[in-house]
Amino acid sequence: MRAPIDTILAPAFLTHLRWVNVKSLRMGQQHGKPVLIEFWDFCRPNSMRTRPYVNAWHERYSGRRVPASGTRRGEVGDRDDGLVVVGIHSPGFEPARERTAVEAAVKRLGINHPVLLDPDLEMWREYENEGWPARYLFDGRGVLFDYHYGEGAYEETELAIQELLGIQRQPLAPLRPEDAPDAQLEPQSEDREGAYSGPYEAGGVWGVLDGEGTVRVNGVELAVEHPGAYPLIEHERHTAGVLELEVGPGVQCLATCFTPGLASP
Repeated sequence: MRAPIDTILAPAFLTHLRWVNVKSLRMGQQHGKPVLIEFWDFCRPNSMRTRPYVNAWHERYSGRRVPASGTRRGEVGDRDDGLVVVGIHSPGFEPARERTAVEAAVKRLGINHPVLLDPDLEMWREYENEGWPARYLFDGRGVLFDYHYGEGAYEETELAIQELLGIQRQPLAPLRPEDAPDAQLEPQSEDREGAYSGPYEAGGVWGVLDGEGTVRVNGVELAVEHPGAYPLIEHERHTAGVLELEVGPGVQCLATCFTPGLASP
């Protein structure tokens, strides 16, 4: 979504906060470069579903020599188009406040761009942010150009990035059918606190899990090796189902979450 006015400046990064993948970064040092800011949490399913797109934009437009999925080396990332991608990790669940857990998640998820740790939601308040994930795209003057809350609008964001960079490329293909710009979605069941068993309607079911051990999802065992958001059930489209979730010793389920799916034809 385009910014309603062209006078909203990017807040400065708070200097006392820690960084991952870079020693430090200042917004004022990025003059002349578009900057994409994403607020995320590795314990939030919506953040995890958005993560592959943000990683790919970094690879495509920042000069990293790591080809995005489905491309050949040399097609993306072989030159620096000028985009700066910064993740601001603002936790919504207690395990995501731990620095070592975030650092492990950054490595596990293949995140190469700078990540600012915001354990007490200080940057969140600076931005007056409204949820996870949230994307803010600033132009080379540090003025807000485009923004989006939640999942979706991936093609819209990428086209806005290209507009600021003055380039044209085929945007990334949707990773899931429900990510397509013209996808018709059905409203999913509301998220539940803790472990939930019972009927639901959704495109997928996720668990926010902590500890180490196993859970059983409709009779299938799933290993839990670290805190985070785990996909439990995935459907091709919006589906009515029944969830049977059993949490084993050593594991805590903080929330049961439901993600959208394509409407029936």
